Amino acid sequence: MSMRHDEYAKYDGLGLASLIEAGDVTPTEVLKAAIARRNAVNPVINAVVESWDDEALKAAPGLRGQGPFGGVPFLIKDMDGMLGGHRCTFSSRSLEDWIPERSSELMVRFQKAGLNIFGKTNCPEFGIMGISEPELRGPARNPWNTDHTPGGSSGGSAAAVAAGIVPLAHGGDGGGSLRIPASHCGLIGLKTTRGLVPLGPDEAEGWDGLVVRLLMSRTVRDTAAALDAVAGSDPGAPYAAPVGPKSYLAAASRKPPKLRVGFSTRSIFGKAMHPDAIEAVDKAVALLAGLGHEVFEYDLPVDPGEGARAYMTIVAANVANEVAWTETVTGRKADPHNFERATWFLKQAGSSMSAAEMSAARAYGYVQNRKFADIFGPEFDVHLTATVARPPVRVGELATSPVEQVGLSMLQRVGPGPVLRKARADLAENRLEATPQTQIYNMTGQPAINVPMHVTRDGLPLGVQIAGRFGDDALLLRIAGQIESAQPWDQLLPTAGAL
Repeated sequence: MSMRHDEYAKYDGLGLASLIEAGDVTPTEVLKAAIARRNAVNPVINAVVESWDDEALKAAPGLRGQGPFGGVPFLIKDMDGMLGGHRCTFSSRSLEDWIPERSSELMVRFQKAGLNIFGKTNCPEFGIMGISEPELRGPARNPWNTDHTPGGSSGGSAAAVAAGIVPLAHGGDGGGSLRIPASHCGLIGLKTTRGLVPLGPDEAEGWDGLVVRLLMSRTVRDTAAALDAVAGSDPGAPYAAPVGPKSYLAAASRKPPKLRVGFSTRSIFGKAMHPDAIEAVDKAVALLAGLGHEVFEYDLPVDPGEGARAYMTIVAANVANEVAWTETVTGRKADPHNFERATWFLKQAGSSMSAAEMSAARAYGYVQNRKFADIFGPEFDVHLTATVARPPVRVGELATSPVEQVGLSMLQRVGPGPVLRKARADLAENRLEATPQTQIYNMTGQPAINVPMHVTRDGLPLGVQIAGRFGDDALLLRIAGQIESAQPWDQLLPTAGAL
């Protein structure tokens, strides 16, 4: 017996788990449906870059009834957590043959939840870009329109979910890397409160507290159930989020109270917003007002240039640290030929910074968090913007041009100094223009969720971002669930048929 893809694609993760638990279908049949869909569409979208089908098929029969997702096929990003015994490249030539010996705690919890991991997904080198076009793997493509990017850095995971390979897939978010691809692919993408999901045991924190990890899914309830399965700090964690509800899944099913929703159509770290981004906000405002919420315009007190520079300072310092880390785990000296030019430039820029510069950049996020604490709650309950400033760009549109490649090569020979600092400032100003809305919440540690809202006239999705107080993840799931009930989007996804 086999499960047809049109049957498989009808269900989210919890739906598939229910079918398996009831005995209507076996975990093996469900996994074979996922493998068949991957084989059909992955040559076009290049979302899945590693597979271990035989190992997953062997594990499948034992997963029935294990956790909330017993036997549900699952894909993990090729970074943002390690699965022991499986290659983890970070899409970098420097780590092309590196195999971690043990799994991160998040992967252990995913497996305890019954998820059957059978492959890894595409991402940019070290997760730096808001697109997924690594030199090592080649570009991932958006199932809605394969000429366009699925975003990044968790772009391969988003493409795999939107294309119907799996109902949910792992990713991480250090500056929008869950929310941006979720917006580009029409999915739910929750950046949790800092410290809510474990990062250990081999990492203390990611990008000085910017990085959180979870997944993207087709439905709010899948995200909520997954959070129930993995939430909670692990031993030695440098911080922990406030205690949440007993069940995020139960919370997500409850209608939220009447909320004060501040909204803005301004770019947070950039200059301009595309008309489609503004239209997405307008649609969300009208929908929420119709649902009984109080909505009013409120622009966040953020200096775009200062914020972008602080963010890129933290990223550059951590890329420098990650390049050095590759030497530790591989035993090989870092060679610029084993890294993309933009990565090596950020490594140089990060290495040239003073401790005072890094301290000031970190302080910016803490100060901004204090400012937001004075307005999230007193002024409004949640804040709404577009998730991105423009629709998904075409594949290659944001890639480093030949002229920029030459310039970066020259900068590699310049070394530390004012030229590198000026180039780093220019990078902050230019590279965040298409995706300027998400980074601020990585810096403050607050939760923020992408909710599908709008499809452009070119047939590409564009979501809205709803952010809440520190620790208010459950409220975001509640309002996302209410929007999902009022405006279902699951059936809009290109999960079935040819791409």
